[in-house]
Amino acid sequence: MADPLVRPELNPTTTTLQGDEYLPLSGKPYSNIILAKSHVRPHYKMTVPATLYRLLPCKVIPVVLTYGGKNWDMLYEGRHRTVKRFDSGWKEFANDNDLKAGDACVFELIEVSHTKLLIRTRILRGEIPSEFLDKVRSKGDSFDDPIIIE
Repeated sequence: MADPLVRPELNPTTTTLQGDEYLPLSGKPYSNIILAKSHVRPHYKMTVPATLYRLLPCKVIPVVLTYGGKNWDMLYEGRHRTVKRFDSGWKEFANDNDLKAGDACVFELIEVSHTKLLIRTRILRGEIPSEFLDKVRSKGDSFDDPIIIE
């Protein structure tokens, strides 16, 4: 029988927080999505979350996704009534940012017009950031305990 006072060594996958990846939302409309296999390798299909449909034009227009100080140009295909998506430019964005199923993307509409969309993107990895793990390790907590962000 295992000793309940002995805590297992913490060895989970971690990621490092980087400056502009975790900027606060600006108050503009946003939506998030947890990525599934179809959003990344090998299919790369990104449907715009339905919560943003009413705010976007019903036509094909250029869109710029920003993340980490970089821009990705692609087309927003909004002609279909129920499915609005990004074109194949999404694949470059997904690959450049090493997106995986289980990661989350937050899409914040910075600029919306009938000629262009600008969307600030945040990526939340399906991993525990190292800064949080350091706090857990320093307190001697285990992963059965909640992580409290102060």
